[in-house]
Amino acid sequence: MSSQAPIGVFDSGVGGLTVAREIMRQIPNEKIVYFGDTARLPYGSKSQSTIIRFARQIVNFLNTCEVKAIAVACNTASAYALDVIEREVDIPMIGVVKPGARTAVRTTKNGRIGVIATDATVNSGMYTRYIHSLNPDLAVYSKACPLFVPLVEEGMLHDFVTEEIANRYLAELKQQNIDTLILGCTHYPLLRTLIGKCMGMSVQLVNPAYETAISLREMLREKDLLAEPLPENETPAHRFFVSDGAEKFEIFANSILPYDIRKTEVIDIEGY
Repeated sequence: MSSQAPIGVFDSGVGGLTVAREIMRQIPNEKIVYFGDTARLPYGSKSQSTIIRFARQIVNFLNTCEVKAIAVACNTASAYALDVIEREVDIPMIGVVKPGARTAVRTTKNGRIGVIATDATVNSGMYTRYIHSLNPDLAVYSKACPLFVPLVEEGMLHDFVTEEIANRYLAELKQQNIDTLILGCTHYPLLRTLIGKCMGMSVQLVNPAYETAISLREMLREKDLLAEPLPENETPAHRFFVSDGAEKFEIFANSILPYDIRKTEVIDIEGY
């Protein structure tokens, strides 16, 4: 495997762009091949068997792009499909659940951690199990926030409707006296300011997108797969693919990424 090969990143839609953004910041020499499954989102309301099938198709596609590693930039897919797919492919893979959970365990002072995520991620119990494997004495309180994903996908980041829904979702966690909150869906960091306002200054927010980029950098270093430094003023050649709605995806991506996307290709992911 060449160290100059790209990194594959995938998500159900635009949420995984928060992981892509952190990879661009933390490992700036790396090329990214991003796939957003915009035709089939959201993943959070689907069954485990369906999510595994979707993830398998996407990994098959990314393998055709000759990626050297894959970041599963979706908490639901990380919780339900990562362990299965890892056993099927000979390529380093990393999810977003474990890096975020490890940071939350290190961060909490009062031993009370909150997790907000999709229905599927909450129902999987993945965060709770992994946190308890690190420290069984910690209390974990999970809350599904399914409307956050479509609100982010629609670009309603600063809408009063989003604020009202956030207040309703988070009221339950505020009563639990948590001091650490995991943003357990890669869409949620795009609502970080709003969520922080709702929870208050005493609650530390954990962004698994950032933690995943840091863990990915260490994994690539251990496997001697870090890309060589680029010439001055040169940026990596990233590629972006979706299963539907390329123009809408491109507009959103260009609003949050440090580099402008000039082309997004639509592919038939069912063919993989």
